[in-house]
Amino acid sequence: MPRITPDQAGGTNVCAFLDMLAISEIGAKLLASSDDGYNVLVGGNLFASYADHPNIFNAKLNSTAAGRYQLLNRWWVPYKQRLGLTDFGPLSQDRVAIQQIRERNALGDITAGHFESAVSKVSNIWASLPGAGYGQHENQLDQLRAAYVAAGGTLA
Repeated sequence: MPRITPDQAGGTNVCAFLDMLAISEIGAKLLASSDDGYNVLVGGNLFASYADHPNIFNAKLNSTAAGRYQLLNRWWVPYKQRLGLTDFGPLSQDRVAIQQIRERNALGDITAGHFESAVSKVSNIWASLPGAGYGQHENQLDQLRAAYVAAGGTLA
């Protein structure tokens, strides 16, 4: 579950979408063996402090992605400033993910239950989503829809 409340996030569907993103990016097994994905580095290792983005470069994967939504450090820095965040804790990670969704004009689709449209709009942010096109493993839309519904999301 995201740490942000449905009231803070803009509704239950937004929280369910965040859960779906975490399953897509992290995987259910690693979510269960970590702090719900909030302390996961790209590649599966864990980090210990939420004081700031860990900014640990994984040379094999050419990435600094970290956290529940696998945010790159280069994106964390401006979001931290823009949103006035003081740490890389779970609530901060949730807020950044929602801001990224907002910037792709997908929040309305999510709240209205237009799941496929929302996924399509944000697929260029998260490499694990169908249609992302980053050459990494992309999850199937049916699996992600099922995860979204299991997390309490509703479909139009």
